[in-house]
Amino acid sequence: VQLQAFGGGLVQAWGSLRLSCAASGTTSSINAMGWYRQAPGKLRELVARITSGGSIHYQDSVKGRFTISRDNAKNTMYLQMNTVKPEDTGVYYCNADQGVKRYWGQGTQVTVSS
Repeated sequence: VQLQAFGGGLVQAWGSLRLSCAASGTTSSINAMGWYRQAPGKLRELVARITSGGSIHYQDSVKGRFTISRDNAKNTMYLQMNTVKPEDTGVYYCNADQGVKRYWGQGTQVTVSS
């Protein structure tokens, strides 16, 4: 499985941004996909996760502001980011779980200016 994340950029606080993660290769049996982020000097953390059955989990700090979704026909996952804050700044990575294997995309930078 190959993952490519894109859509990052510079956005002002209170603005919006949509990230996309396109999966290719052997995408069958991907049972969950997620978005993680890593701010400078901090550990990578889970932002949101969606399973093949549609179950969704959000980090508390993004609840009500971010929406994760998945288009299985296009093998693409999205993260709609609304009302962004400077603390949302970081490199955003998408991942996919397939059985016991975990795959990562290359990351896309999101910078929120105050």
